[in-house]
Amino acid sequence: MSAKFSVDLWVEFIVGFRAPPGRFQILRQLPPDRGEPSYRVKGEKEAFERVARESELRPWADRISD
Repeated sequence: MSAKFSVDLWVEFIVGFRAPPGRFQILRQLPPDRGEPSYRVKGEKEAFERVARESELRPWADRISD
């Protein structure tokens, strides 16, 4: 499975996942987690990084159409 998001892209967590609302920047792609692409992300207003699976994220621009 190829990665959907590229480094430096802004994304957000889909509602219901463990992160607060807001923008998160893709810092790097990680090895797959249970066969799914994974990423290291950092929140725009956070001092720490998180790991997220692709199914937990969507592009930041998608929020405008919701």
